[in-house]
Amino acid sequence: MRRLVAPTDFDRVYDIYMHESVVPFLGFDPMTREAFGKVFDPLFESGCFYVYEVDGEVMGFYKAQRHVGRAAHVAYLGTLAVAPEAQGRGIAMGMMQDALARLQRAGITRVELTVEADNPRAITFYERLGFVHEGTQRAAYKRASDTGYVDELMYGLLHDG
Repeated sequence: MRRLVAPTDFDRVYDIYMHESVVPFLGFDPMTREAFGKVFDPLFESGCFYVYEVDGEVMGFYKAQRHVGRAAHVAYLGTLAVAPEAQGRGIAMGMMQDALARLQRAGITRVELTVEADNPRAITFYERLGFVHEGTQRAAYKRASDTGYVDELMYGLLHDG
């Protein structure tokens, strides 16, 4: 079940976000629970950050933000992660199918996301959902733990309008 994030979700979101298998592929380097407020608060305040529950427990999350103006038919999906202990159980697929269906019902005909070039599991997953690689942002960012820069791949999914 999808719902908007609540302040009481802070600890669970932190635990998933900062897990060693998740944090390399999200936007911030590892940090303390106390420092994570600078990440969590803007997500909460955005009004478009969702948690995905299974049997009453948060097992994943994502941000779905609709563009404005001429691009109002487009939404960007980001900050997407599934709890490591839930991986391989179809939860990510269920969460994404639900998110995409909701976006389509809201009139979204194009969904965009980015994925790190060194995350083959996510690339395969998004392509299985129908996303198409549309470009590469070369040397888009650098993790504190890496010596080099990481490319960011841009993906898009079109729905019939």
